[in-house]
Amino acid sequence: MRFLSTKVHGYLDYIVGALLIAAPWLFDFDRGGAETWVPVILGAGAIIYSLMTDYELGVTKGISMRTHLTLDLMSGVLLAASPWIFGFADYVFIPHLVLGIFEIGASLMTSKHPAYGPGDKSHGTLSTH
Repeated sequence: MRFLSTKVHGYLDYIVGALLIAAPWLFDFDRGGAETWVPVILGAGAIIYSLMTDYELGVTKGISMRTHLTLDLMSGVLLAASPWIFGFADYVFIPHLVLGIFEIGASLMTSKHPAYGPGDKSHGTLSTH
């Protein structure tokens, strides 16, 4: 069931992206290895592709919402599994797992089309009308 609007999803994108970038220092697991860099890179990536997504909070509208949600799903799976893939689960895994599951859930519960319709470039966040 897709009950999250793309606009709400957009706000979550920027909030979660910033949280991922700050997580190693907020939750005190910054050792300089994969446990630190996986969330930082995925958070920065999420902000970048959010800026380029064709939805209410996108700027350039170059990526479809379907593609955006697929990227979110893949990012969430990688984030959730990263403690075991990169071998740092004995040190920290809860922030990666919880935020990864959140990303997966958000990607599966968000509408695939913005309220104004895909491709309508007249409704960007930087619009003055």
